[in-house]
Amino acid sequence: MKRLVIEPSERRQIDWLVDEVLDEYGQWDPVQFVPHAKAVAESLPIRVRQFFRRVQSDEADVAVLSGLPLSPDLEPTPTGWDMAEKLGAGTREEVVLTLCSAVLGEAFAWGNQQNGRIVHDVCPAPGKERSETSGSSTAPLSLHTEDAFHQCRCDYVALYCLRNPDRIGTTVVRAERLALPERLSGILSERRFHHRPDQSHVGPQGHSSGVAEVDAILFGPPESRYLRIDFDDTCAADEDDREAREAITELYGYVVAAQERVALEPGDAIFLDNYRVVHGREPFEPRYDGTDRWLKRVNLIRDLRRVFVATEARSRIIG
Repeated sequence: MKRLVIEPSERRQIDWLVDEVLDEYGQWDPVQFVPHAKAVAESLPIRVRQFFRRVQSDEADVAVLSGLPLSPDLEPTPTGWDMAEKLGAGTREEVVLTLCSAVLGEAFAWGNQQNGRIVHDVCPAPGKERSETSGSSTAPLSLHTEDAFHQCRCDYVALYCLRNPDRIGTTVVRAERLALPERLSGILSERRFHHRPDQSHVGPQGHSSGVAEVDAILFGPPESRYLRIDFDDTCAADEDDREAREAITELYGYVVAAQERVALEPGDAIFLDNYRVVHGREPFEPRYDGTDRWLKRVNLIRDLRRVFVATEARSRIIG
């Protein structure tokens, strides 16, 4: 894991940059700002920019920035992303995450996730406690790569911690820590698996952003394998393919054994390589009193043209 701790002078520099963004661009709208974010991010502290260059060139699977600025009058944790959108909660933190993320990739979004917002709020929502969405709480968020079903799944998931008083853990599993038998790796590398849209992509009528794909679970260079899997929504493409079904179960055992726990502190931003890391979240009991865990999230892609091809337009919103 790569980590950079922000120094006080760098924190002030980032705060000033956030002030400049909000002064210049007026009412905060990530969709309008992100096309300019890379240019503005050139004014981030040089150590931050160099850190992300190393993360990208080294293909670091997990990277953490610690000590990022938080508003001294941060709002109470919203009861769900829709309340956060309505209140405009955590605006300064959205600017911080958008700027830092711009050094690593291009932000994009899904039309049927959180109303097509570029920056998501991850906080518990009443009625969603056991769902497979970012509003869940009492049920663990099962291990997955983000949007495994889609060809435009992100290269990185960025999570910025605003509040986490109970030190609820983000679970991560690095592909390089999986000592899989050759036989199992061989099966998982074959196009025998159905990657279905997860619950956050399926609307009331069952419509989703894209068609579920049949593909492998393991792919890429043998010395540094990549993954695509959602243990809730990946299954054998052929229901009679017992070997493929058993391979998923066997893989799950190896993944659980390799789990690591990262308890994010306020001011921490974690960047997960979505091709080399499976992630999830521990269960917790929400209080809905304004003190619950609250993160901001952005999906990042290295080549924005992949999104343009998927949308058949120069849009960062898929679906």
